[in-house]
Amino acid sequence: MWIADGWKDYEVIDCSEGEKLERWGNYTLVRPDPQVIWSTPKTEKGWKHRNGHYHRSAKGGGEWEFFDLPQQWSIQYKELTFQLKPFSFKHTGLFPEQAANWDWFGSKIREAGRPIRVLNLFAYTGGATLAAAAAGASVTHVDASKGMVGWAKENAKSSGLESAPIRWIVDDCVKFVEREIRRGNHYDGIIMDPPSYGRGPKGEIWKIEESIHPLVRLCAQLLSDDPLFYLINSYTTGLAPAVLTYMLSIEVASKHGGFVQSEEVGLPVTRTALVLPCGASGRWSSTPV
Repeated sequence: MWIADGWKDYEVIDCSEGEKLERWGNYTLVRPDPQVIWSTPKTEKGWKHRNGHYHRSAKGGGEWEFFDLPQQWSIQYKELTFQLKPFSFKHTGLFPEQAANWDWFGSKIREAGRPIRVLNLFAYTGGATLAAAAAGASVTHVDASKGMVGWAKENAKSSGLESAPIRWIVDDCVKFVEREIRRGNHYDGIIMDPPSYGRGPKGEIWKIEESIHPLVRLCAQLLSDDPLFYLINSYTTGLAPAVLTYMLSIEVASKHGGFVQSEEVGLPVTRTALVLPCGASGRWSSTPV
């Protein structure tokens, strides 16, 4: 398992009964987590003295309950600064477990010794984009939500990267990739963080089980002649890490050689010293992963 254990401004304090107790900077939140199927004593004081609590509804969705929580605040990860805002469906605008991947491809970019072009698909609020840019890459950031791209730009400014070579694109990711293929553009690194289910700006439906392999195959056509890395993230429990390994092997390694490895990603839990699983990632790299 790849564990994001480099945080100072974030921690999972405890988890029990379908929820996790987290510290985001100076504030504590309680949010639902489907992986937390165990029931352990909730002895940590934060369970009762939280700043925000997202209550899941039995009918689907849910709502926030706030206790002295600002509308927006920031946290840092190494040289990056992120703006947080609790919004619909329990999210805050950041997936902290992805720091394990930021560190991985950031090292690849820094060690490459040459200009690196990165494509970040389903790029959300820009965590991976900023990590790649901070490492020295030029990045094309693509997301179907104008609001998310605007939020990513806020994070870039907070991180001192507003002048970094980042292209901000609001578009359906599949259609953008198809156009890039026709344009003859190529990238040295590709990152994709697709949702389990989603809709594009014109109502295009995305179901990961049906759509992920065709997209991996398309994106493989965008790799340069000397590619550096390819990263796929999945939060869908039905897609085991071995599935990601298989796709990367047949679509990328078969042509470019290199190395493929897939693992669960996770976050350390302070109270138990165990690790909370948070999905899976598949990595291809031209050098040992």
